[in-house]
Amino acid sequence: MSTGKISLTIDDRQVETKEGTTVLEAAKSVGITIPTLCNHEGLEPYGACRLCTVEVEAQGRTSLVASCVYPVEQNLIVRTRSEDIDEIRKTILEMLLAHAPGAPALEEYGKEYGADPASFEKEPSFCILCGLCVRYCAEVKKANAIAFADQGPTRQINFIPEIASKECWKCKECFPLCPTSYLQAAYFLTEGLSFPPHSASEDGEGE
Repeated sequence: MSTGKISLTIDDRQVETKEGTTVLEAAKSVGITIPTLCNHEGLEPYGACRLCTVEVEAQGRTSLVASCVYPVEQNLIVRTRSEDIDEIRKTILEMLLAHAPGAPALEEYGKEYGADPASFEKEPSFCILCGLCVRYCAEVKKANAIAFADQGPTRQINFIPEIASKECWKCKECFPLCPTSYLQAAYFLTEGLSFPPHSASEDGEGE
């Protein structure tokens, strides 16, 4: 595998990084902040929230991409802010705020981009399907106690009762990863563990 260096421009700054780096990582390495809700340094890039959308120009062609999954290219030109980018982020945040009203992380970004929480009809689920909990459980903990269920507008996150009843009570490391607060994760955990019920004997207690 090549370990060559890549030179690109981000917001008029020359940046040198290694091949295989994402645009998001390259920007972060020089102190340029790109907003994201679904990215985590310890997890594989996912590209779910699209809040990290940036404009890239390569060989004279310009496009909008998710910076967390887009690899750097030689002589790539990246713009992290523009009217189009800000409008995209504003709309994304307005849609997310309809699902998770009052979430501190969303409200903070919302103020920065002028998002109106009343733009979309409220459909509170408090889960924005960032997948952080699912991915962390699978990639880091190797427990696979959480999974996506259904597709499209009915997609949601569920705990697998048979696994969660044995793994989650002693872990709960996914809670602080949730951008809409760990209380939502706690709710799903409680629901997932309602069957089968948690018992002390399953933990080897009282033996």
